[in-house]
Amino acid sequence: MPQALKAIYRSGTFILQTACDLPEGVEVELFVQSPQVVPPKIADISARQNFLKLLVKRMQQNPIPANAPRFTRDMLHERR
Repeated sequence: MPQALKAIYRSGTFILQTACDLPEGVEVELFVQSPQVVPPKIADISARQNFLKLLVKRMQQNPIPANAPRFTRDMLHERR
């Protein structure tokens, strides 16, 4: 059963803000829900263009399947 945990990301490490009782070595999957996620800055114009070309290419190679589940309004909005 999924367990929601809150954490803060600092210096490459997730620091838990809620208590958890997970076994040592258990694998977890993180879903970032913060609107404060900032993409890395690419200052060099040619590097930025290359990055965007590769991004578009990957998106075209991995389209969203027609039978993918649809998000509901509640799923798209933060719950508090």
